[in-house]
Amino acid sequence: MADLNRIELALGPCLFNWTAERLLDFYKRIADEADIDRVYLGEVVCGKRMPFNDPVWPEAIEVLTSAGKEVVLSTLAQPVNKRERDILQRQAGYDMALEINDMSMVPACSGREFTAGPFLNVYNEASLVFLAGRGAATWCPPVELPLEAVQKISALVPEVDVELFAFGRLPLALSSRCYHARAHGLRKDSCQFVCDKDPDGMDVATLDGRRFLAANGIQTMSDACHFASLAGGHLAALGVRRLRLSPHTVDMVAVSDLFRRYLDGAIEAEEFEARLEALDLPGPLCNAYLAGDAGWKRTAIPV
Repeated sequence: MADLNRIELALGPCLFNWTAERLLDFYKRIADEADIDRVYLGEVVCGKRMPFNDPVWPEAIEVLTSAGKEVVLSTLAQPVNKRERDILQRQAGYDMALEINDMSMVPACSGREFTAGPFLNVYNEASLVFLAGRGAATWCPPVELPLEAVQKISALVPEVDVELFAFGRLPLALSSRCYHARAHGLRKDSCQFVCDKDPDGMDVATLDGRRFLAANGIQTMSDACHFASLAGGHLAALGVRRLRLSPHTVDMVAVSDLFRRYLDGAIEAEEFEARLEALDLPGPLCNAYLAGDAGWKRTAIPV
């Protein structure tokens, strides 16, 4: 019998431009070695990448489902042309679980269960009630929403599971411009897919050389690597059902193992944070959005 009090782990969609070979090898290892309950697949950031990574998804879905993972297809967060809007309409008819990241897709999915992704910018219970009435069964809050707000919204809309973004560079914004192309002296329409040079995002510094942000094609991300070191009981009290780990080149099996062991009480918070920090992370650890402070900071969160 399933433990209804167990906090599940989810692996979010890969936000970066990884090669097809790298993606497939990654998901095969997740299937074989990671204690992950749910895996999100699909291109979220840039529709131009889809012809390269779309061929990977059928085999990745097969190996993951064979390993007992629940698989969800994540959809584009910012469709920019008719081709991409048509893709969203086709995906709405797929016979598999979906994560919606752009409101234009909600009408086509109305009446079927879906995950409301963090790019939908749901900041209050009225918005979540609206989505729940159209089929939202899971909600991943925007990364800047503090725990206090998440708890209040969850209590008012208990029929929707909360999946908290718990690890990775924070996805902050999307633009019509491609930062990667511009940094390499290219135009967005002829970008040469240079974002593949930075599999964890391109580090961005201030003029005086201080670490600042990261760029991922058209996406702005945090420089620091967010983490949520919240004990299982605390998460349950907040109404959180699942934690989302965002894929990076760091050993994600090791990351998921640390989260699982901490949630199960096998290691204490101090050891969890120390061992996480010892991994090859893309930036320093941060977590202060959870406390309602500036997101780049690291602060003590009650466990």
